[in-house]
Amino acid sequence: MTEHEERKVEKSEEHEESVMEKITETLHLSNNNHHSSSSSSDSDDDKKTASSPPGTSSFKSKVRRLFGRERPVHKVFGGGKPADVFLWRNKKISAGFLGGATAIWVLFEVVEYHFLTLLCHGLIVALAGLFLWSNASAFIHKSAPHIPEVHIPEKPVLEFATGLRNEINHAFAVLREIAAGRDLKMFLMVVGGLWILSVLGSCCDFLSLFYIIVVVLHTVPVLYEKYEDQIDSFAEKALHELKKQYAVFDAKVLSKIPRGPLRDKKKA
Repeated sequence: MTEHEERKVEKSEEHEESVMEKITETLHLSNNNHHSSSSSSDSDDDKKTASSPPGTSSFKSKVRRLFGRERPVHKVFGGGKPADVFLWRNKKISAGFLGGATAIWVLFEVVEYHFLTLLCHGLIVALAGLFLWSNASAFIHKSAPHIPEVHIPEKPVLEFATGLRNEINHAFAVLREIAAGRDLKMFLMVVGGLWILSVLGSCCDFLSLFYIIVVVLHTVPVLYEKYEDQIDSFAEKALHELKKQYAVFDAKVLSKIPRGPLRDKKKA
C-alpha cells in the first residue's frame, strides 16, 4: 500500500470517529434535556397538586352528612315507590300526584267546595253515566259496560294498621320518657316542635298545611339530593355553631336549674 492510500484510510477513520463523537454528544444532550424537562414537569405537577383545592372525592369524604346520614337519600325514604315519587324518578307519577294535590287544594280552599258535596256529586255523575250506558246498550247495539268488583284486600290493610300501631306506640314511649323528666334536651325539642305546629295551625287550616307538606316533600328532597354536598357542608357549620350556643346556654341557665330525683338517680 502506498503512502497516499494510507493517508486516505487514516483520514476516513478520523472522519468516522469525529462523526461518532458528534452523534454521541447529541444523544447525551437530548437525554439530559429530556430528564430535566421530566423532572421539572414532575415538580410542577407536585406544586399543582399541593396548591390545588381538594377534589370532589376528598370533599365528599370530609363532609359529614346531615343528621349523621350514611345511606343515600333514596334509601332514607324507604327505597320503594314513595321514594321514587318524592325524588322524581318517574316524572309522570310525581307530576300527577302533585297536580292532584294542587287540584284538591284549589277545589276546597279557593273554590270553597266541600268534601261531602264533592263526593256526592262525583258518585251521582258516575252512577248516572253507568246506569244510562247499561240501559242504552241494547238500543245502540253495544256491549254493556264492565263494572269491576271492588274490594279492599286484607293484607295491605293489616300491614298499614300494624305499622301505624308501632309508630303510635313508639311516640307514646318517647312522650313518657320526656314526661318523666329524664331528657331535658328532648323535652325542649318536642315543645319547640309543638309550638311551631301550633303557629302554623293558627296561620292556615289543616288542608292547607297538608298541601304545604306535600309540596315540601316533592321539592326539598330532590333539591337536597342534587346539591347535597353544599347543603351538608353548610349544615355542618350551622350545627357546630348551634352546639356552641347550646353549651353556653347550658352552662349559664340549664345547669342552674334544680334536678329531679329521677335524673339524680340516673347520674348516680
